[in-house]
Amino acid sequence: MAKVIPFKAIRPVNDKVHLVASRSVDGYNPAELREKLSGNPYSFLHVINPDFDDGIKTKPGSRERLTKVKNHFKKFIKEEIFLRDTNPCYYLYRQIKDGDEFLGIIACTSIDDYMNGVIKIHEQTLTAREEKLKDYLDVCEFNAEPVLFCYPNDEVIDATAQEIAGTRADYDFTTTDKVRHTVWVIESKKTVKQIAERFALMPSVYIADGHHRSASATLLGKLRRSKLSTFTGQEPFNYYLGVFFPESQLKIYDYNRIVKDLNNLSVNELMYNLKTNFIITEVNGNDFKPTRIHEISMYVDKKWYSLKVKDTIYNAQDPIDSLDAAILTKYILSPIFNIHDLKTDKRIGFIPGVRGSKELKKQVDEGKAAISFGLFPVTMNHLKWIADTDHIMPPKSTWVEPKMRSGLVIYSLEE
Repeated sequence: MAKVIPFKAIRPVNDKVHLVASRSVDGYNPAELREKLSGNPYSFLHVINPDFDDGIKTKPGSRERLTKVKNHFKKFIKEEIFLRDTNPCYYLYRQIKDGDEFLGIIACTSIDDYMNGVIKIHEQTLTAREEKLKDYLDVCEFNAEPVLFCYPNDEVIDATAQEIAGTRADYDFTTTDKVRHTVWVIESKKTVKQIAERFALMPSVYIADGHHRSASATLLGKLRRSKLSTFTGQEPFNYYLGVFFPESQLKIYDYNRIVKDLNNLSVNELMYNLKTNFIITEVNGNDFKPTRIHEISMYVDKKWYSLKVKDTIYNAQDPIDSLDAAILTKYILSPIFNIHDLKTDKRIGFIPGVRGSKELKKQVDEGKAAISFGLFPVTMNHLKWIADTDHIMPPKSTWVEPKMRSGLVIYSLEE
């Protein structure tokens, strides 16, 4: 049964929360990052980028850099930019973006649930990145960006969340990207107990985004357990931070591909190779995206095409073989473009569906790619089918919303 527990969060004081919370550092280009750091002394980016303040360069991922991160975090606490809750709480989080509303619960989950399969995965992780994030946690000792989980809709949790969302919030602010963020601290012992009990009835929860963070937290927990003669399972390193949304609340976008060259093929030769496994139709207009599963869009030589997958080339009863991202790799990227490893081949790039299909056209028209492919979004049922059958999706198969801000609600491993 799922162990989703309350915790004592470290979080920004109310009058600075809108200044502290930031996008993931990967979401800023260098110029944007400098602007944010220069113009806002309270941004959590100062914690993640401590070299900016003292001007002393350190190697990314080095113990020296990570120690500076930890010290800067402690500085924020000392300066009362952050406060620490005294009792274990859940935190109800709402995000409103482009008319979509997402309502979920920030809590901690157990590394044991990850190891015993209660937490279901659908994505393969990279060992090097797992180790890098594990080292980060080991030195810094805090989770500032929760893993995104989903769970089967639960009437009691849903009703409780809606009731709380009708009360006055502890945080309510809108960021410059026009996204509204609202947080309620759930400290009622009765409500906390009720939510914990409802989660405990669930046989599984699913990682929607954050496989590497889950794996690295588990690696750290196993390492620290190995150094103890006894452990209770209640030590902070046995848990990590997550935000849990009912599955009906999440929005799964497509994750699309661009390829830098045509592998020395002409467009006519490309079409000849494609027609064996796809029904090809030229589409008029400046924009096109797939309208259903097993339809792939293609933009090349200033034209859009619809590639409808022939139903003889995949097994509809197999969760991976019937996945459009896998079909694209198996019948186009690998045999035609000679791209076999999507993780390492520098000729392929990935464009999240939130940027729209026009971005695929733009990448080709500007010469950044020779061809682009758009996919129909994976459904939640298909994602769960893959996770429940212990299969793994190809890299970059889904882009899941919402994305939370870093530094909004933090879990400390030092309690």
